[in-house]
Amino acid sequence: MALQSLRGRSAFSSSRAAPKAFARVQRTCRAASVVASATAVKAPSLPYRVGHGFDLHRLAEGYKLIIGGIDIPHTKGCEAHSDGDVLLHTVTDAILGALCLPDIGQLFPDTDPKWKGARSDIFLKEAVRLMHEKGYVLGNLDCTIIAQKPKLSPHKENIRNNVSAILGADPSVVNIKAKTHEKVDSLGEERSIGCHAVVMLIRKDIA
Repeated sequence: MALQSLRGRSAFSSSRAAPKAFARVQRTCRAASVVASATAVKAPSLPYRVGHGFDLHRLAEGYKLIIGGIDIPHTKGCEAHSDGDVLLHTVTDAILGALCLPDIGQLFPDTDPKWKGARSDIFLKEAVRLMHEKGYVLGNLDCTIIAQKPKLSPHKENIRNNVSAILGADPSVVNIKAKTHEKVDSLGEERSIGCHAVVMLIRKDIA
């Protein structure tokens, strides 16, 4: 099944600001590691690590709805500093959480103009790079998207394939689920969209 792309959006990673921005992300991660080493007993090299991610965005007219890097036809999209991809933001945070690194809001703050309109696959690819740098590979990923509308069942396979490609993982270890919120709260009233993700990482030497 052909994947829809984000044509027309400039890839932020090719901009002049990107190298400096990612250098700052790397400094933040190194600083967090130094603080942890200085204030805690040395952590064991765990064979498995588990991380949880959650994100929620307001829905509004005039924005594209992008989930898992796929354009989803809808009358509303996510208000956000970047492209507002609630799924990729959640998966990024899950991986960062499993590695005990700063979250996506710390590494890619929405107060920084460098990330204005940035594609969210940039954030996830950086999380994957950090995962490999720490000596881990993806074991499996389980995601639940919460949206009253639109119906996401027709798009789940495209989303799963695209997320798998970004992660460099076989689609068989990536699960994408979608649920409504039974018309309760902002999610059920179609004023927002949310997502949960749980990820397991496996140390490379035992994977």
